Amino acid sequence: MSDQALTPATLAVAAPRPRRDVVPVRHYGRAAFALFVLFVIVAGVYGLATNPNIEWSIVGDYLFNANVLRGLQKTLYMTLLATVLSIAIAVVIAVMRLSESRIISGTAAIYVFVFRGVPLIVLLIIVGNLGLFFKVFTVGIPFTDVVFWSRPARDVMTPFIASVAGLTLAGSGYMSEVVRGGLLAVGRGQHEAAKSIGLGSLRTIRYIILPQALRVIVPPLGNEIIGMLKASAIVSVIAGGDLLTVVLGISGTNFRTIEMLIVATIWYLLVITVLSIGQFFVERRVAER
Repeated sequence: MSDQALTPATLAVAAPRPRRDVVPVRHYGRAAFALFVLFVIVAGVYGLATNPNIEWSIVGDYLFNANVLRGLQKTLYMTLLATVLSIAIAVVIAVMRLSESRIISGTAAIYVFVFRGVPLIVLLIIVGNLGLFFKVFTVGIPFTDVVFWSRPARDVMTPFIASVAGLTLAGSGYMSEVVRGGLLAVGRGQHEAAKSIGLGSLRTIRYIILPQALRVIVPPLGNEIIGMLKASAIVSVIAGGDLLTVVLGISGTNFRTIEMLIVATIWYLLVITVLSIGQFFVERRVAER
């Protein structure tokens, strides 16, 4: 054999390659922890199902009760109104925060500071008791006797209106920061490009900035909407007529508080499941744009 055939490169090619079987790493700790978690879940479900202090027949009887369904309907309606109003106000406040005018941006910053800082339950109690501060709501020209509309505060600020107003004020404070974060995520060059083709500030935000910011805005905004639904339960402190208010009222007559709370929990989880599925498809649709 020639010297060329005996070179290290030739020997490396000619030599049989050792067989190496890939052996997966065994995660014994992970498997043990998974079994422990499964055991805790099964034990918890079994404990609830067999608890002699819980009358599951009462849960089944009241799950589709007319009053409960009416409370659920009012909760959904309340959440829908508060969400739509909160998003509309949040967009305006977010745009104001980005204004070059210190008065406009400062006013928006104070709005966010106040309604993010005040606990929702306190805000609802204040709004629900505005009749203690204002006997009459009036719309007219300030510092004159010209009045366009006037109604007693107790007729205007019903528990339902107070609930929607409180949820809207609190929600808009949080959502405005979500919208502002999405607007800031769009590069400054987009503003300059829109200005170069003659678009004004509002048209730039409407047609250039907001469509691009949706990818950043939609996921946390979906979480805020779900949080709005859960926060609607707090309006029970002013008897807003929501689902929790209804089930607590029923529990005051049948003295089965836990069973009625389970009824409310089931409906909240079902609605949140539907909203979560909708959020998933909306996020995927926005990401594809």
